[in-house]
Order: sequence, then C-alpha cells, then structure tokens
Amino acid sequence: MTGTAPGTVRPGGRSARVRDAVREATLAELSEHGYRGLTVDNVAARSGVHKTTVYRRWGNADGLIADALDRAAAEPWPVPDTGTLAGDLRVLARLVLTGFTDPRQGPVARAFVLAAMQSDAAARALRAFYARRYEQAAVIVRRAAGRGEIPAGTDAAELVRAAVAPLFHRLFITGEPAGGADADRAADAACAAARIGAFVI
Repeated sequence: MTGTAPGTVRPGGRSARVRDAVREATLAELSEHGYRGLTVDNVAARSGVHKTTVYRRWGNADGLIADALDRAAAEPWPVPDTGTLAGDLRVLARLVLTGFTDPRQGPVARAFVLAAMQSDAAARALRAFYARRYEQAAVIVRRAAGRGEIPAGTDAAELVRAAVAPLFHRLFITGEPAGGADADRAADAACAAARIGAFVI
C-alpha cells in the first residue's frame, strides 16, 4: 500500500516546518478548548497551514493528537540517577506531577489524558506514548537490580506505573489536590513493594 498515513510527513525542509506549526497549533488548541473543541479547521487557521494540507496529512483531530504524542514520545525524558531506587522513583513521580500541574505544560498534558477517555484513537496514542516512557525509565529498575536493591526480573513498567498511579487517581478520578508529599509517598510505596518482589514477572 502506498501513501502517507495521517500524521506522518517526510522530515526536513518545508514538511518539517509545516509539521512543527501544526503540532504547536494542536497543543494550543487542546490547551484552550480540550478534545471536544479540537478541529482541523481551527488548527489550520492557527498554524497558517492550509486546511486541505492538514486534512490530507492528519485526517482529523485524532490524527493530530496521535502525531503530537508520537513526537513527544520521541523526545528525551530526563530519567533520574540519584544512586538509589527510592530516590529515582521520587524524582520520577515529582516529574510526572509537575507535568500535570505546571501552568504552561499542565493544561496540554491533562488534555491528552482527557482526550484518551473520549476517543479510542487518542487512547491508543497515549498508550504508545507511555510505553515509550516506560522503556526510557527501565534503566532505573536495571540499575536497582544491579545494586541488589530489588530482585532480578522486576517488571520496570509495572513498577513505574505503581509509582505514579496514585497521582493519576488524585488528578483525574477524585480531583483531590496532589503535591510533592503525595508524589514521594506513592514512590516510596512502590519502592517498598518492589523490594519484596511484588513486580517480579
């Protein structure tokens, strides 16, 4: 099959500039209007890219979201290296918390999660994004196992999920406030569980 899938463009030159402009417009529209308010027409107008081009390359709002998340997943994540699993998980949990509560980044990060609750395509894109993040964070678990802090065979993705899941629960389920102490508590609980082999596969 030939052709370009929605959200994919050839890198370099004008195509790269178009993709950057559309991505920035998508993030701005998501931040201001949420998933329900995200439209190809508005993104095209905001980006200065002709809407025919946006429709052809991204297809619809889901294609715009998928491409934005795909590009975000490819960006390096500042994985901590504090020398201990507990320290690494605390930094990681606080990093995730900041991503959702920062005045500039927070609205976009929250919009992605809320979009995933309303769209199967957005949910698939978000799962792929977090799968990449788990891959990047796996080094934390490998280092900890090498130091003898946790058993070999500990599932990195499950451990990282456990370290940040309470924050998602507060932010998106109950609407409770979430702060640094909550992030530390979640990380410490996940660390304690890992030490007794709770995440060994």
